[in-house]
Amino acid sequence: MTQKKDIELLRVTHLRGPSIWTYRPCIEVWVDIGALEDFPSNLIPGLYERLSTLLPGLIEHRCGVGVRGGFLERLRDGTYAAHMLEHVVLELQNLAGMQTGFGKARETSQRGIYKVAFRTREEQVGRTALAAGRDLLMALIEDRPYDLPATLEILREMVDTRCLGPSTAHIVDAATTRRIPSMRMTDGNLVQLGYGIHQRRIWTAETDQTSAVAESISRDKDLTKVLLSACGVPVPEGRMVNSAAEAWEAAEEIGLPVAVKPYDGNHGRGVSLDLDSQAVVEAAYHLAHQANGGTVIVEQFIPGNEHRLLVVGDKVVAAAAGEAAWVTGDGSATVIALVDQQINADPRRGESEEFPLNTVKPATSAEILLELERQGLTPSDIPPAGQRVLIQRNGNVAFDVTDKVHPEVAEMAVLAARIVGLDVAGIDLVAQDISRPLSRQRGAIIEVNAGPGLLSHLKPASGTPRDVGAAIVTHLFGPHDSGRIPIVGIAGTHGTALIARLVAWILQISGKNVGLACADGLYLDSRQIVKAGSVDWNAGQRLLINRTVEAAVFENSARAILSEGLAYDRCAVGIVTDLDGHAELGEFYITEPDQMFAVLRTQIDVILPSGAAVLNAADPRIVAMAPLCDGEVVFYGIDSELPEIISRRKSGERVIFLRDGNVVLSVAAEEMTLLALSSLKASKAAQPEVILAAVAAAWALGITPELIGGGLRTFESNPRKTNY
Repeated sequence: MTQKKDIELLRVTHLRGPSIWTYRPCIEVWVDIGALEDFPSNLIPGLYERLSTLLPGLIEHRCGVGVRGGFLERLRDGTYAAHMLEHVVLELQNLAGMQTGFGKARETSQRGIYKVAFRTREEQVGRTALAAGRDLLMALIEDRPYDLPATLEILREMVDTRCLGPSTAHIVDAATTRRIPSMRMTDGNLVQLGYGIHQRRIWTAETDQTSAVAESISRDKDLTKVLLSACGVPVPEGRMVNSAAEAWEAAEEIGLPVAVKPYDGNHGRGVSLDLDSQAVVEAAYHLAHQANGGTVIVEQFIPGNEHRLLVVGDKVVAAAAGEAAWVTGDGSATVIALVDQQINADPRRGESEEFPLNTVKPATSAEILLELERQGLTPSDIPPAGQRVLIQRNGNVAFDVTDKVHPEVAEMAVLAARIVGLDVAGIDLVAQDISRPLSRQRGAIIEVNAGPGLLSHLKPASGTPRDVGAAIVTHLFGPHDSGRIPIVGIAGTHGTALIARLVAWILQISGKNVGLACADGLYLDSRQIVKAGSVDWNAGQRLLINRTVEAAVFENSARAILSEGLAYDRCAVGIVTDLDGHAELGEFYITEPDQMFAVLRTQIDVILPSGAAVLNAADPRIVAMAPLCDGEVVFYGIDSELPEIISRRKSGERVIFLRDGNVVLSVAAEEMTLLALSSLKASKAAQPEVILAAVAAAWALGITPELIGGGLRTFESNPRKTNY
């Protein structure tokens, strides 16, 4: 143990699933605060002022006090370095754009050593914030300067590159609100919603219902327009060209004014509108060709504002409008200065995705330079006082108009998405008034896009933000569909692997494709795919991403809970057999038998309200877990006279016990004898508690007693045989 005023990080663990700390992934760090154990915050002169000044957002941390400013109250009155580290790390993540709120700090049995846990949405960001938080806190304790902006720049870059994008994150949050589980499948934006056979997948705003054919059609702008036109959807007349001469020829054929844009462009790059002369058409061709290096489209110019309608399934769920950007000369400022004063000064504009509008850069934007040239100006020119200068015709599609969309316009947008074949589509159209049908104003649909951006609807520059993530989740899952499969988790040390295998076998003969992760290996429908001794959190995840799995069973050791967390977020049935095993967990500072309660209760904490806990009625410590369960509690015991068995029977609840060597299922005064242990092979009959726990789990899952009995009789306890 260090004897100086220092904070040493002893061990850092990423708990990827529910753990003793929280339902969500978090980082647990063991810290040695050395001599700081004798120096709480109120004994370090000026620390309160330095910390609250550098991180003013700490005022929002409620801490255990439960009110705004709660942590600062603790800081003023005196708290220890480990607790301060927890809150500093959380605040650094918040300032970096990754919102988190959960954190705890707890003493261990060794003086000066604490366990600190904090929520993080991305492991590497959390680890970096932890190291930075330690350095920041030590600098303030020692009254040294600390470069917070440099730290935040590093963290923000990590958040941008490593975390889910805002559109994907919004969909995932909407799924979480529906209690639909999610799993990130890559370092990018590919996410699985739900488990096993009930899963769905998203990639930003694309879903597993988005066909490759439809996506290819949407990228072929000419083919898209042909298909839309054939089905009566208004589109601008146009043609593809490969030279400036062809562009002017096409413009004359179509009729001026025209629009010129890249064949495969995005974000308005290379797009020029309302072109009415050969010179500007040819200049616009070169601009569009430079934007994508390929074919260019010349098409009829449609007057009006650009709009983006988001279609999900058979509905328009959001709509945003664009507007042109203008400045007015004052006779003394250049165009660049006017843009900064009159456009970029808008607090809604910025470089990052948190801003709904982009910063306008007239000196470097080829599109703006061409627009200015058409008006006889350059960025450094000074327009006369009162002269209006058009800076940008298109773009800025960030003004919510969802409630103004005419039903016929919405119907046309949905039809366009259906023609292309997209389940989620961004429909770009031009109209002077979105509240009127397109046919009454020469409006037209310009493009149909797969994987549309959602930010303009989530954070509009004006108007109401739209919950488009919820719309996409509703499109993927029915109103009562949770995306879940039956999951059974078993915790303890007494026969837990055998219980897991037996439950999996009963589930399988009930007609389900079953995945099993236990100490004996990883199995898919009795087929071992990972050998015994090598099953871990990743192996468990393999079951949940498998589209054939209809039910899954997991054996969860105390060590796995402490070092990795559970592989699933919630379960239908959770079993706790015993609280033994603390002697093998000394490295985790688990030194007393009673500490096992806090570890194994994790299995009960994650039971769904519609699920059930299966608890050993013979152990009073396990009986005490019953109030922690959100669902039903089913007790089992080899003695029908156990106090908890008697009590539960009187209250009309389900229990399972042995009487005269028979397995009895009981609800209130009603009893059913399932079978006699003597009817089973000796190896199974010799482990009655294993049989009772497995029967209770199967019964809680709604499997009939007849099938349960059949499963017990046909189960082979030797995993090397043909079944589990």
